[in-house]
Amino acid sequence: MIQTNQIKPDMPVVCSEDGQFATVDHMEGTDTLKLKKDKGGQHHYIPLSWVSSTEGNKVKIDRPGDQAMQEWSQTPPTVTGH
Repeated sequence: MIQTNQIKPDMPVVCSEDGQFATVDHMEGTDTLKLKKDKGGQHHYIPLSWVSSTEGNKVKIDRPGDQAMQEWSQTPPTVTGH
């Protein structure tokens, strides 16, 4: 399991093909990564469940970059009560 304290702002986010496609802004809650704004000025969000490792000071995810960019969210996840 990935330890969220290992994920730091400004870490590169790399896809399963080893290409960087984003940069971490910060953790949003306990299970979502908020990414820095893209060239269009939009933040994106990816679930922590996509992260396969944090080795080499990079956040590596378990899918190709094209797929990740199709599936990421442009809005933060809704927080539900417990």
